[in-house]
Amino acid sequence: MEQLIEKTIIYSAVILFCFLIVFLYLRKQKRNSLAVEKKIAKAKLEGMYEPVSLHPVIDVNSCIATGACVAACPEKDILGIRNGKATTINASVCIGHGACFHACPTQAITLCIGTEKRGVDLPHINQNFETNVDGIFIAGELGGMGLIKNAVEQGKQAVENLAKTLKKNHSATYDLVIIGAGPAGISASLTAKKHHLNFLTVDQDTLGGTVYTFPRQKIVMTSPMEIPLYGKVKLFETSKSELLGLWKDVLQKNQISIRENTKVESITPSDGHFTIATLTGDTLTAKNVLLAIGRRGTPRKLGIPGEIQEKVAYRLLEPEDIQGKDILIVGGGDSAIESALLLAGGNRVSLSYRNEQFNRLKPKNSEKINEAVAAGTINVLFKTNPVSIHKDAVILSSPEGDEKTLKNDLVYIFAGGELPTEFLQKAGIHITKKFGDVFLKHNN
Repeated sequence: MEQLIEKTIIYSAVILFCFLIVFLYLRKQKRNSLAVEKKIAKAKLEGMYEPVSLHPVIDVNSCIATGACVAACPEKDILGIRNGKATTINASVCIGHGACFHACPTQAITLCIGTEKRGVDLPHINQNFETNVDGIFIAGELGGMGLIKNAVEQGKQAVENLAKTLKKNHSATYDLVIIGAGPAGISASLTAKKHHLNFLTVDQDTLGGTVYTFPRQKIVMTSPMEIPLYGKVKLFETSKSELLGLWKDVLQKNQISIRENTKVESITPSDGHFTIATLTGDTLTAKNVLLAIGRRGTPRKLGIPGEIQEKVAYRLLEPEDIQGKDILIVGGGDSAIESALLLAGGNRVSLSYRNEQFNRLKPKNSEKINEAVAAGTINVLFKTNPVSIHKDAVILSSPEGDEKTLKNDLVYIFAGGELPTEFLQKAGIHITKKFGDVFLKHNN
């Protein structure tokens, strides 16, 4: 009888302990869910909830809430666990590296481009990164994948694919002309060198593409990647200068030079190859063309009087050399905010934004700009637009028609870039708008 009582006590204690564990687990899950719901509510309020490009879509029927996708994302707070299932939080800041996709043990994540409400223009490319125009290939950001690692891989694969079918008995000057010297273009150049192709790489600006336009202090988030003719490199956090230094070193060792400040105006099929016209007046011919020009294309201009002055720029270089100036930043995106913050230390910075509040900022940028405004280091002028730029002043207007004159030495305009749609369409490349189309999924 005593043994039966002891066993009953033990069993009861075990059951009670199990109930306690389950209770604590459920309470923790509920607390975590509430925290995620608060983050989602904040993201919706700040306009960061809806994705703007490539992003994860979760199949709740397959998700088992391991949290592997949340832990794998280096951007943080893009994914979270709510009510026992993974969900998106700040989807608009997703950069599409796919770490969550590969980390999910149940293959519950699909990468999609665009949404039902917000479409994304993309050129048509096949699995070999070739467009509908035979011989024209696209790699990197223009094709929908903007992460450095992905761009490097795509540039390599595109050239690997075209090298397999390339016939040397053509009348063009080059086997391949690579347009764009960013991550995809550099990788493509190294791969072309590896396959002994007769190639030329050009860029409308300089080596590095979009990365070159980052402010010097900006940290580039990336992950281990395989650089052709160099090997594997591990750069989880690195400065722009360090990354550019690596690329310059690799190109120099392989005796590859980039023709900089060469903007391509048109690509025209001609007698079995392509004729490439540049704004400098040069004409190139190539059997194949690889476009690695990014999605920004040409910086969008305001089209106002005085915009052609030398004091107006569309990117910020070497901010540490700018001191004691009256500066106007135009724009409300991350690039504008980051540039304003970099310049605020030793200058008098004003920021003009046409809307009544900032939308879709990265969380850290949102926090920092609010702190700067509160501290008085940046003067933010919401619901204003520049209407004219003068030698020592800028005139802003409001929707009500009021005008404000600001003393000014420098103007930086961050109004985004224009997708080179017309340029692509003139070359015969089809552009389609993606509304939540599947970009990458597991093959079960």
